[in-house]
Amino acid sequence: MLPIAVDAMGGDNAPAAIVAGARLAVEELGVPVVLVGRSAELGDTGGLDVIEASEVIAMDADAGSSVRRMKDSSLVRAAEAVRDGVASAMVSAGNTGATMASALLRMGRIRGVSRPAIATPIPVPGSTPTVLLDAGANAECSAEWLVQFAQMGVVFASDRFGIARPRVGLLSIGEEPTKGNPLVKETHELLAEGAWIGSTGAEFVGNVEGRDIMTTEVDVVVTDGFTGNVALKTLEGSLKTLIAALLAAFDSSDEARTAAGALWPSLLPLYASMDPENTGGAMLLGVDGVCIISHGSSSARAMVNAIGVAADMVRGGVVGHLATAVAPAD
Repeated sequence: MLPIAVDAMGGDNAPAAIVAGARLAVEELGVPVVLVGRSAELGDTGGLDVIEASEVIAMDADAGSSVRRMKDSSLVRAAEAVRDGVASAMVSAGNTGATMASALLRMGRIRGVSRPAIATPIPVPGSTPTVLLDAGANAECSAEWLVQFAQMGVVFASDRFGIARPRVGLLSIGEEPTKGNPLVKETHELLAEGAWIGSTGAEFVGNVEGRDIMTTEVDVVVTDGFTGNVALKTLEGSLKTLIAALLAAFDSSDEARTAAGALWPSLLPLYASMDPENTGGAMLLGVDGVCIISHGSSSARAMVNAIGVAADMVRGGVVGHLATAVAPAD
């Protein structure tokens, strides 16, 4: 397999944590990696190859203008490596909008894709994650785009999590088909018709609410990028608050600390399953190549998981499967 191009300059903890994660991925997973960035700032790369890139797109930079102006940025060079057949996939914990723009402008869209979407796995205790899309790529959407998101989400859920018959839900403010804004109502009609399902084996289960995302009732949740991103950040914030409150309670007294010691062996696996760093990041579906978007605060361990997901998606041929799913009728 061609190496995974890792944006060594992207993220709050770059480049140290990114380089460390890349080295661990090679050692632990046997996945080939090429770093992209300013070689003089990367420290000990452990002998990993480096694609030189002199510019860095800041986390708070405007995505579109930065990608067009900073042609020698690490993000743009990583996307070009995939386009040119130098790398099999790209991974970045940097500016999400710029990552998406770089992949879209350099790799291009899969034929038939109207808009790429960010597919984010949401942990579900004791079960496979729920795939939420769009998680922020498109603030405003049409019903046709949401239907296509459903098609792509089904492929992703099947390829990444082995779900044979993914259940698709449409995020709304009520389960009834009459609930929701005009976009949701129109999308519900199209999804309910079922023409989009094709040979995927998917099942449309109707409207779902925010409380259903982290349950076993649905495998793929479809929404516009604005709503999806709000839902994602709300879930992330809620989990952090809950975990912090539990840790404070466990340390509130000698009795609580004793009880916590007995509970830790059972709680640690649950904590690990809910930790965003263990999900491996989100995938930008619809571009002509594998692009994994990691959390901005990614640690070395998070980067190992992201690189592993990228390698799995390359080996699994997810881009080809997406192309088949959305192929326009000739």
